[in-house]
Amino acid sequence: MKRLIYFVAVMALATGCRKYVEIDQIGKRTPTYTKDYRALLDNNSQLEAGFSLTIYSGDDTRFLDSSKQAIMTDINGNAYTWQPQYWSDTQSDGDWDKLYKAIYTCNEVLAGVMASENGTDADKKQLFAEALTHRAYAYWCLVNIYSAQYDAATAATDLGVPLLLTPDLFASLQRASVAAVYNQITGDLKQAVDALPALPDYNTRPSKAAAYALLARTYLMTRDFTTARSYAEQALALQNGVLDLRDYATSVAAFPYRLKDPEVIFSKINAGFYQGGIQLDTALLSLLGTKDMRYALFVKPGGNFFPAFTGYGYWRYRYSREGNTITQGPGVPEMMLIKAECAARAGDAVTATNVLNSLREKRFLTTDYTAYTPGTPAEALSRVVDERKREFFGTGLRWFDQKRLNKDAAFAKTVTRTFKGVNYTLEPNSNRYIFPVGTKYILLNPEIAQSPR
Repeated sequence: MKRLIYFVAVMALATGCRKYVEIDQIGKRTPTYTKDYRALLDNNSQLEAGFSLTIYSGDDTRFLDSSKQAIMTDINGNAYTWQPQYWSDTQSDGDWDKLYKAIYTCNEVLAGVMASENGTDADKKQLFAEALTHRAYAYWCLVNIYSAQYDAATAATDLGVPLLLTPDLFASLQRASVAAVYNQITGDLKQAVDALPALPDYNTRPSKAAAYALLARTYLMTRDFTTARSYAEQALALQNGVLDLRDYATSVAAFPYRLKDPEVIFSKINAGFYQGGIQLDTALLSLLGTKDMRYALFVKPGGNFFPAFTGYGYWRYRYSREGNTITQGPGVPEMMLIKAECAARAGDAVTATNVLNSLREKRFLTTDYTAYTPGTPAEALSRVVDERKREFFGTGLRWFDQKRLNKDAAFAKTVTRTFKGVNYTLEPNSNRYIFPVGTKYILLNPEIAQSPR
């Protein structure tokens, strides 16, 4: 019984409680009908959440203002300086909790929806496929945050994350290998595709385009560039709308909500709260340049934030009109850049450059835009990497690029920063690219191994 208590103590944060598993409670109902499972999967407060702390860890953020550093929470400060542990023995990891809560909900659906009542077989299969896709996204986040970068030579033995595939409170919490988690992600997505609509009714729901986009992301992380490009192209064949930022040069009043944004393939949003603003690195600002519409629209002086700070901060999420919402799910620009990167790595600088130009022409006023001309594949690849920095800054996605690009000698870099008068250094391929597991969870469940530090 003690083990169950310990398990529930951890998973209560990741599952809410067992109220949907066995017993009808007052005011609650055990899922019985197909529509009950639709309601579970449409609970965006549980299933749309992504991650937060990588926003502090990545090199596109740089909190230079001492007053900004002074008000940073201990957890955020620890992530910003790549500490061995981010949380005290009693503090919870919000990203870990929310992602495992989403997985538990998906597992509930997978366990029960096909036997549910008053639904068509097609409806049940679609809900089953949606749950697989949501679960795959959550595991993509977890394995890329808390585990070593995928390396074909070591993935079978590198620590992944606990791989929970049923709503079983007695399931093992031992960490599966990185390879096993990746195999689960790709297997879930490939299983899901056939039962999903090409495009969703709402971009918070999975679709074929979303599954293909997540497969492209996943294979990019494994350095299977041929397969990543294929899935990116399949996603783009279904959805390829790109915002023309020139349309908002004089007014952002019509800037779209994320649920209406043609670039968003699968809406996933940050799990944290950044009311005080995300201060941007000066090297990033130099890379952007003031003529880039992403600078003009998505960067504001620190005096626009509260509390104010020196330097400049990330502003795009302020246009969401839905709180501090940062989009982290796969989108059209990301698929274009995956296609371009994979083309460059295959030696096709012309295709890579053409794709880059088709994106960049919508990121500059006509008078400020100069198209790239094809150079060498190495030059094209470098341009793609820089464009990813410009396109995804402030979202937390840069952290994953830093981590995977350490495998390329041309892009591996040492990052240094000063925080409260102390200098910190992050070396390429350091274990500090692997987030720790919160001590609280290991104390409650010693079978969970700590990340290498």
